[in-house]
Amino acid sequence: MTPAFWKDRRVFITGHTGFKGAWLVALLRHLGAQVTGYALDPPTSPSLFDAARLAGGIVDLRGDVRDASVLEEAMCQAQAEIVIHMAAQALVRASYQDPLGTYATNVMGTAHVLKAARRATPAVVLVVTTDKVYRHGELNRPFREDDPLGGQADPYSTSKACAELIAAQYRGARSHACAVLTARAGNVIGGGDFAQDRILPDAVRAFSRGERLALRYPQAIRPWQHVLDPLLGYLTLCERSFQQAADYEGAWNFGPDARHEWSVESLVDAFAQHWSGAGWHWQGGEHPPETDVLRLDSGKARDRLDWSCRLPLDDALRWSADFYQRMDQEADVRALMHKQIEDYLARCVSF
Repeated sequence: MTPAFWKDRRVFITGHTGFKGAWLVALLRHLGAQVTGYALDPPTSPSLFDAARLAGGIVDLRGDVRDASVLEEAMCQAQAEIVIHMAAQALVRASYQDPLGTYATNVMGTAHVLKAARRATPAVVLVVTTDKVYRHGELNRPFREDDPLGGQADPYSTSKACAELIAAQYRGARSHACAVLTARAGNVIGGGDFAQDRILPDAVRAFSRGERLALRYPQAIRPWQHVLDPLLGYLTLCERSFQQAADYEGAWNFGPDARHEWSVESLVDAFAQHWSGAGWHWQGGEHPPETDVLRLDSGKARDRLDWSCRLPLDDALRWSADFYQRMDQEADVRALMHKQIEDYLARCVSF
């Protein structure tokens, strides 16, 4: 990623009020981009977007990706050069509770973004999906980009697999002028996430009350990474595609190497070291099914984008714990984000 490329670059982000979207806004603003965000109100209270006052300095639009005409008009008005589509219903358990809403947002919302791009004509559209799009079976290795799609049985992962297929169809139709990319990232962690049923936010809530965290699947293995790692991958991919679209279109994995494929219990044990007396217990009973092991092969991004997770997982957990604790002490959240972005870029990027 070349920081100078992003100076004054016009970027349109859907889902900018969510956890990952808020970090992307902060990163792009740090690089000097002109950002237009299109999203519903922040999905949690508190929210990182509001706490960091990220609406200042961007065009902050409220809208639903299910509303095709409003979305299209907003994208055209932004005159975006790059579109990053992150708006989603992103929680597995919530998808069981509202499967139709999940499909409407994740499937039709993606179709609406790509339709809007036909008229708005950005150079690049990046559709962010998930590591859960792959069809699970007997495969005993990390997933590669050309492995079969299908997800598991839950509406979230199948809806995201559908989003991948829509992006591939749009790309193959060649009735457009922009490059169409998809990004499948591993499990992200970082300060400021307050969603339900995500491991660090749930841990922070439990530990702050002096309780042990209840875990449904403590032995499950996931590809953990700090949120800034895949975001740097997204920007690197968009930049390369902007300059040479034909060489970079398609799907890309962004996940850690095997050193950072930890079990849930190992992650919580390491995170709990930052809270005195914190711990976890197994939560018995009936729970929605989850895969035991989920791993990504990110060799394509490593070889062609020179991308890899640069922040060791121990550091990612320490940064996350420090962020949450400082937020609890009413520190300046915007300054916290700025400092962690500066420290991250100093490690990873040559200016």
